[in-house]
Amino acid sequence: MTPQAPSGLGSASLIGAGIGAIGSAIGTYQQSKSLRSQLRYQAAIAEINQRLSESSAQQAMQQGQQQVAATTMRYGAVKSSQRAAMAANGVDLGVGSAAEVQASTDILKDIDKNTIEANAIRSAFGYRTQGAGFANQALMDRTSAGSISPASSGFSTLLGSATKVAESWYMLDKLDKLGALPAAGGGEALSGSNGFVGDINIAKGWV
Repeated sequence: MTPQAPSGLGSASLIGAGIGAIGSAIGTYQQSKSLRSQLRYQAAIAEINQRLSESSAQQAMQQGQQQVAATTMRYGAVKSSQRAAMAANGVDLGVGSAAEVQASTDILKDIDKNTIEANAIRSAFGYRTQGAGFANQALMDRTSAGSISPASSGFSTLLGSATKVAESWYMLDKLDKLGALPAAGGGEALSGSNGFVGDINIAKGWV
């Protein structure tokens, strides 16, 4: 036999539970939607930071190249001055101390150039490592956002609440048939009962 709707306070209780279930489902839907939007926003920010990191890395390399060029020009000027001074004094530029001075200048130039290039590469590597972290964060956030379905979350909450309401409906129907539920207008459910479900046994003479 199909259960009939309980009367009185039982029906009011079920209606309240049903309204609560709908409210919970809507709340879950809104929370899921908000979380998905937040994750997408975080992913977008991480992607922007990743691009900024790559831009900083390229800028570091460009600055290194510019410094290398400036260093090369500076040492070129120094070497030209050395050669001019030695030539003015009649020194043979290709031999002896004159050649050693020029070789030393070239060595210092190479040391400075290598230092500048190493610093630029180290700086760019740091920026790109940071950018890789931002890229991974963006990927995780977008993956998490893609796994969230507000509609499914809301439906799952509603389904779970509906199951509880159905169970309450069934229990109230049983109690209503036993006469254990008070009438809508108040009063006692059974003579000698104080209105509590625990008094069914006493009212029915089962104890």
